[in-house]
Amino acid sequence: MIASILKLNRNDCKNIQLKDVYSLHKAVYSLFPKQKEEDTRDFLFADKGGDFNHRKILILSERKPAVPEYGEIISKVVPESFLECDYYGFEIILNPVTKNGLTKNTMPVKGTENLKDWFIKKTPNLGFIVEPAGLQVCRISVLSFEREKEGKTIRQTHGSATFIGKLTVVDRPIFKESFKHGIGRAKGFGFGLLQLVPLKKDN
Repeated sequence: MIASILKLNRNDCKNIQLKDVYSLHKAVYSLFPKQKEEDTRDFLFADKGGDFNHRKILILSERKPAVPEYGEIISKVVPESFLECDYYGFEIILNPVTKNGLTKNTMPVKGTENLKDWFIKKTPNLGFIVEPAGLQVCRISVLSFEREKEGKTIRQTHGSATFIGKLTVVDRPIFKESFKHGIGRAKGFGFGLLQLVPLKKDN
């Protein structure tokens, strides 16, 4: 896997018309042109924001990104040993939804405590567990944008919440898959990238 940081200055953002999550989606996708029509997405990204003059986007991919038309990209290979620790600090942006058991429709998860419970229940199936006492939920928002699809303009909306805390690995192979392929829905729009910092148990 390759970890990259795409750095954009004010002029870069203006040139690529970076105004919403969809324009960011297009900018990142341009770095990974399809080699075959049947190719599927093999990267994840997370918008780290910035200030009036700069913006950073984290990217995790199976192949090296192309040189961007605008901005600067810095890449490095993720060593296999990086995923062999037992404890990590983490941050992840997710699109929290549940499915109605009868209609199968998705419904947004609302409220800080409900979001915490939702995430804690999900993690064992993702190869890790989190420390409930230290789990933080922040930057709760709704992302809305318009895009063209089959000649029509459609509006999409995604709930967004950032989860920050500490995790313990309980199933290494599944944990590695969660890191490599991401977690949850809407990964093509900047959700699901598990950002990790190795920790010692007493940290």
